Amino acid sequence: MSKAILTLVLSSHFLGINGCQLVKNFKFLCNPQTLSGLCLCSDSPDLKTDCSLTMALARIARANLRKSRGSFGSYASENDLFNVGGYTSRCDRPSNVTFYSDGKFSYVPAIKERNCVNFSLRGISGTPYHQCSSANAQTVIEESESELENDQPRYAGLEATKPGEKPRVVVLGTGWAACRFLKGVDTKIYDVVCISPRNHMVFTPLLASTCVGTLEFRSVAEPVTRIQDALAKDPNSYFFLASCTDIDTGKHEVYCEAVDNGGLPREPYQFKVAYDKLVIAAGAEPLTFGIKGVEENAFFLREVNHAQEIRKKLLLNLMLSENPGISEDEKKRLLHCVVIGGGPTGVEFSGELSDFIRTDVHERYTHVKDYIHVTLIEANEILSSFDVSLRLYATKHLTKSGVHLKRGVVKEVHTKKIVLSDGTEVPYGLLVWSTGVGPSKFVKTLNLPKSPGGRIGVDEWLRVPSVEDVFSLGDCAGFLEQTGRPVLPALAQVAEREGKFLVELFNKIGKHNGGKAFSAKDKPLGEPFVYKHLGSMASVGGYKALVDLRQSKDAKGLSLAGFISWMVWRSAYLTRVLSWRNRLYVAVNWATTLVFGRDNSRIE
Repeated sequence: MSKAILTLVLSSHFLGINGCQLVKNFKFLCNPQTLSGLCLCSDSPDLKTDCSLTMALARIARANLRKSRGSFGSYASENDLFNVGGYTSRCDRPSNVTFYSDGKFSYVPAIKERNCVNFSLRGISGTPYHQCSSANAQTVIEESESELENDQPRYAGLEATKPGEKPRVVVLGTGWAACRFLKGVDTKIYDVVCISPRNHMVFTPLLASTCVGTLEFRSVAEPVTRIQDALAKDPNSYFFLASCTDIDTGKHEVYCEAVDNGGLPREPYQFKVAYDKLVIAAGAEPLTFGIKGVEENAFFLREVNHAQEIRKKLLLNLMLSENPGISEDEKKRLLHCVVIGGGPTGVEFSGELSDFIRTDVHERYTHVKDYIHVTLIEANEILSSFDVSLRLYATKHLTKSGVHLKRGVVKEVHTKKIVLSDGTEVPYGLLVWSTGVGPSKFVKTLNLPKSPGGRIGVDEWLRVPSVEDVFSLGDCAGFLEQTGRPVLPALAQVAEREGKFLVELFNKIGKHNGGKAFSAKDKPLGEPFVYKHLGSMASVGGYKALVDLRQSKDAKGLSLAGFISWMVWRSAYLTRVLSWRNRLYVAVNWATTLVFGRDNSRIE
């Protein structure tokens, strides 16, 4: 019997016409689970050995059928043999089984090209492991089971929507642009899937305040499921904690990799999501200009975990500097905070540091209060986009607050010092890098049109030309050169305005049945996106701030500086915090800091 079954299994892969008919007539005998039952029920050692070998060959044949797309010559019937399911593989070279005179055999698997076809054999499932009396058979079974594990679907995930179902919008990112879009999307029209490696939005204008304890971290983080509760409640809307690795605009699919924590069945855990409309709002990455040592030694300030690391490092240096035996020079180095970049983020962080030193360090770290100081290094002028009078005010105020302003260009960064282009060496204990942002690695790998500067190129309606149903906005997008529009700055208000425009566009075309894939070509889009700058604000510490209400750098408008501007700055940002919960957090944190001072607990 085992010889007959062995013949059937081998014929199913190596024969053409007859192989198809044999599998149809004897598929019960070819089932590895049936063979395992025969092995376990028999008392004959020879039969157990033969059955074990046959089970292994059955698995091999099953794997080869899947790899060869289930083809049995020209007589294969797709309706009889296939079900739509996991991906199989296309092969360049067929597998080979070689028999030797001593009863042993070897198996050479086929060369895989790529997981590509969405078919699997009907009626064949995974085979449980059984102990076998033949060591040779057991080895082959283990090898074949390992191969089958590797041959499992490369991508599970959400398939394309069916007729009658709501169109699916996939949003990549949870920044300002993505969350403004998510907040306004009509979930009666669309199912929404959000994919991002973080499950919250960061209120970046107040992030610098969390580094020194003026605000707590939860005050600036808004969970994405609170912004759009359909992600948690609707049956066909989801949030996936993952990073997008690739986009197939032809198939309308995005390919993702889940955040790695060692708790998933396989690492990396990959899946795909089909979309009707795709919104790319993946943000940007800090610019390092290729300077050696920046990524290894500097702290950035764009995420909550960045602020947490800065706060831990700052408090650690303060406590370490109080240890006995620390030299004067080492104390000065440990407590030297260097900020690179004189934009709003760098200036605001420098102002927060000066407040922390003046009010908290001088009271709670009296032994080392005279050693701590802040240096802000900028290649040109600080706050270059602000009015000249405001720049002069900021320079005088920061200098008066103890911040040393230095003009220079960083050449390289070492573990304990930075080297400027003129050869000057600046020792540091804490280095914060804030020199702007640029396209991320993910954006650079996408085969999409690019705007000047390397962002994803979009037209006046934030569509990506040359591909259907793909839109991009926020820091990762910029107007194409042929639109005649400049690339907008990477600002929160730009991203928010783009998100508001795009969600109104989506709701409009959705009401005209344009939400499905390839269905929006002839739908009216309305007026194109127009950005109007509402002004700029920046805090410089000491209850002082700058407010520049000009619409452009060369235009005329109202400019304020001082305590009143600081009140305007705080009021404006308090109202822009997304939820009432976080507004309460922010207000309570401000009041607590004013009355009791900042919390200097260092929590790992």
